[in-house]
Order: sequence, then C-alpha cells, then structure tokens
Amino acid sequence: MSAPVFLADGGGLDALAPGDAYVLDGTEGRHAGVVQRRGPGERVDVVDGAGTRVRCVVESPVPDGLRLRVTEVVREPAPGVVLTLVQALAKGDRDELAVEAAVEVGVDAVVPWQAERSIVVWRGQRAAKSHARWVATVRAAVKQARRASLPPVEQAVTTRQLAARTGEVVAAGGAVVVLHEEASTPLAGVPLPAPAEPDQGGAAELLVVVGPEGGISDAELDALTEAGAVPARLGPHVLRTSTAGPVAVALLSERLGRWA
Repeated sequence: MSAPVFLADGGGLDALAPGDAYVLDGTEGRHAGVVQRRGPGERVDVVDGAGTRVRCVVESPVPDGLRLRVTEVVREPAPGVVLTLVQALAKGDRDELAVEAAVEVGVDAVVPWQAERSIVVWRGQRAAKSHARWVATVRAAVKQARRASLPPVEQAVTTRQLAARTGEVVAAGGAVVVLHEEASTPLAGVPLPAPAEPDQGGAAELLVVVGPEGGISDAELDALTEAGAVPARLGPHVLRTSTAGPVAVALLSERLGRWA
C-alpha cells in the first residue's frame, strides 16, 4: 500500500537529503500524529505541492506532530503539457465534485468559469468563500491521489475573459477544447500541443472547458471558437457537468502519455 501524503506548509523540502530529520508540524502534523496516530516505523510522504516528494519513516511523536527520518527525496518533472480544467460554476456541489475527480486523475490547474447559464453566482463574500472551498477540495484530492503537485485554483473568469485567455493559449502554441454534445469532432481526434522537453520551460497549455447544467450558450460557443477553441464531443452520451471534465481529463491524460 502506498504511503499517505501530507503537504508541507512552509515548503523547504528541496534542501533535505536521505538521513536528515524532518518535523512535520502545523495542521498536517497534528492530523498525522494526533488524528491518524501514525507511529514509529510507519512510512509517510511529505510533498511541497511543487513536485518534490520526501519519503520518510516516522521516528517519534512530538507536540502537535511527528519527527520523521528522510529515506528518499524525489523531484517529479513538470508536465510537458499543462492540462487545465475550466469548470463552469454549478448548483449543489457538482462543480466541486468535478474539480475533486479531475485533480485525482491528474489535472494541473483549475479555472472557475462564471458561465451565462450558471445558476450559481460568485459575488462578494460568497466568491471568496467558494474559492476557498475549491482550494480545500483540491488539497484533499491531492492527498487522496498521493500527488506531489498541488494544482492552483485561479480566480473565476467571465466568458469574455475566458475568450481572451483562449486566444492567448492558442497563440502560444496551446489548445482549447470545449466539450459540447453537438460537436462533430470526437475528443480523440482533437490535435494536442507538442509536449515540452523535461529540461525546457514554457510548456504549452491545454484547456478543457466544461459548461454548467444548462449547457454552453450559442453566443459563448461562438466567442470561444472565434478565439481559437475547438468544440469536441466525449462520446454518444451526454454527461453531467460533474462527470464530463474528469472523464475528458482522463482521456487526454492517456493521449498525452501520462498513464503509460
């Protein structure tokens, strides 16, 4: 069984080496030591959210945490293509369910979208609280999936802002896919950006746009396609907004060679 993952609050994992001692404290330390009662000899991984994973063995409990001994430091490479989910705001918890599953299957970033037909509206204090809830959802999903990278949750965008972002992504060599039930192009046939080499920066971005319960309006689809987006269908069935994004991310991850 894989070791549980805990997120280092202060970072600083890059300087560690095998044999070093590390104290996991703060919220994560209390959860590991007090709530989960991890004991001496158990394996745990500590990650910094930026690709560094420190494999450790528990030595002893300390106040509000655990004293660990480092056994290995792994630096996972940055993705060759940055896979971003643009998820329309949806009622209930369907948008959060989509974000949670997408992070578990490997998405690299999340963008909330205030779509025309979104019943939910992020405004004022609600916007800040809802954004914080998405951030917490992403953190929990990263730990569940044992990931070393923490996908950022950007601020919510309007359709106009999303169209502008689409133009920028396409101009930079990336691609934007809008999931739409009436599209003629299957997701498997959409051209993908070429992955960047591990030692090169500036990986291209691949945006996957998912609409709300009521679907993407014609005006929104026109604005995005005019900016360079490609409408694509997932398959013969119409999926919920909570399902479409994670399924698309999984299929695209396979095409990008992430699951090889």
